[in-house]
Amino acid sequence: MNKLIRNTLLALSIFVIGCEDNQEIYDEIDLVYNINLPVDDNGYYHMELSDSWQTIQRLTATLESTHLNNREYGERDLVETIKVYWESSHYWVLGDTLGYIVKRGLTDDLEYVNYDTLYIWGFEGESVPTVNGASYPVNVNDDTWEVNTMTGPVSSMVGDTMTVWTYFWDLNYLYKEYSIGIIMEKNE
Repeated sequence: MNKLIRNTLLALSIFVIGCEDNQEIYDEIDLVYNINLPVDDNGYYHMELSDSWQTIQRLTATLESTHLNNREYGERDLVETIKVYWESSHYWVLGDTLGYIVKRGLTDDLEYVNYDTLYIWGFEGESVPTVNGASYPVNVNDDTWEVNTMTGPVSSMVGDTMTVWTYFWDLNYLYKEYSIGIIMEKNE
């Protein structure tokens, strides 16, 4: 029995030594926001909400890497496989109807008429995030990749400050998290 344990430990140690971690260390990746909104001295962005129910705005950031190790171009393209997640502090809740569809048709005189309205209901109480949840980078030059998402705060959020978090795991499996604040103002 002693010999069996010793041989097992020997085989295990050879296996562990033989499986030494040869993982390649990739270059550091940082996220930089490039939001098309005015920013104040405190670093808060200001978004004017329209008179309609929802205001749509694109949020853009870049993933930047200096490629200190001068890798081959093909290896740098791995950045495009990073899934970037977006979250927001704000959401809104649907009422009993999501919307409606107006059915139209032509009369014998070739005039359009509305002949029925179909309401889309059954979504009451569902929460709607104000930012889309994920995006993938697109290469814009040798050391920069762009990520985009859409945000859609609603008119009842005027005066609030929405926090948007952006996070991902880089090619070295390190968690990276960034955030911005967006003050939602009334369109004057």
